[in-house]
Amino acid sequence: MQAGSHEFLAQDRVIWGRPAAQAAVEEADRRGAKRVFVVTSKTLNRKTEAVAAIVAALGSRHVGTFDECVEHTPRPSVIAAAEAARAAAPDLVLTVGGGTAIDTVKVMLIALAHDVRTPEGLSDWHLKVNPDGSRHVPAVQPPPFRQVVVSTTLGAAEFSDFGGCTDPVRKMKDGYAGKYVGAAAVILDPAITVHTPSWLWLSTAVRGIDHAVEGLCSIAPSPLIDATSLQALHLFAGALPATHADPADLDARLRCLQAAWMAGFGILRVPYGASHGIGHSLGAVTGISHGYTSCIMLPHVMRWNLERTGVQQARIAQALGAADGDAAGAVARLIGGLGVPTRLRDLGVDRGQFDTIAAGALQNMWVKTNPRPLANADDVRGLLEAAW
Repeated sequence: MQAGSHEFLAQDRVIWGRPAAQAAVEEADRRGAKRVFVVTSKTLNRKTEAVAAIVAALGSRHVGTFDECVEHTPRPSVIAAAEAARAAAPDLVLTVGGGTAIDTVKVMLIALAHDVRTPEGLSDWHLKVNPDGSRHVPAVQPPPFRQVVVSTTLGAAEFSDFGGCTDPVRKMKDGYAGKYVGAAAVILDPAITVHTPSWLWLSTAVRGIDHAVEGLCSIAPSPLIDATSLQALHLFAGALPATHADPADLDARLRCLQAAWMAGFGILRVPYGASHGIGHSLGAVTGISHGYTSCIMLPHVMRWNLERTGVQQARIAQALGAADGDAAGAVARLIGGLGVPTRLRDLGVDRGQFDTIAAGALQNMWVKTNPRPLANADDVRGLLEAAW
């Protein structure tokens, strides 16, 4: 008989279909926030009116904006965000953006909670894998304030209390977690997502599909994650191609946002597999976005795992409408129809990097929990060769 548990997020509200500026003000009111610090991307802040509209709605409560977030969340950018937040002395952070901005704030909140002021100081606070394969999860204190997220991508970082942060010295992406570092509330406004570049929207959707697939195929499954993951795949299968065909279809964009929400229930609640784990190493070594790593690696990892996850993959195929029962093929076809890269060579990855990528992957906690074990670097290199 299986045993398990599910720890719910410290997240009390998800709002959908409302204008982001209006919903943000209402959340600030509901939380009694008087000093709101905005964290976002340069593109959203400097090349669109999306952030300006929210700042205008916040009025005098807006005490500053940090828009120097960097993809893959390198440690120095987190420390810079923490210093900016200390100077602004907020009582709430409003994060407007996708996984890069959201993860920046998650790790920033850990830095603030423990007065970390240098990139090296973050080494004490990331998740590690012990020699016996168990996880070391640092006891993170509650941060001085929470974040509310206006989501603009589909990677579901807003639906977890887990964030990734890259150590540029080791060229490795580490995981950080804390009960109160994730979003206290999430605002899903499809209108603001029209500013999201098409490649980012589509590739982070595949990241969401990756969450759902590896959640369903987890070595420690959960009935809740099974249910939400299947619904996520069903929503993505219909809505994602619709947004690709017509980026102005706000109803389809909202269904994609809701699919990402459903898929995100599994993040750090069930162990994932090698698509996530190898993707982390690929990103740290080559700079490829995690959306693209999922586009490239997920079908290959599914085929590798088929002998151990046949029952689960049959359910995935059904959710995606694949009459032939080939889940990996269905995922590959869905990805292929989006016009995103599907091979490592398409993104200029040098096969000479495979040894470094494999070495980093073998230290990743989710490679260690892949349904079919990856015993050594040759196994990882085999998947990289298949994806190249």
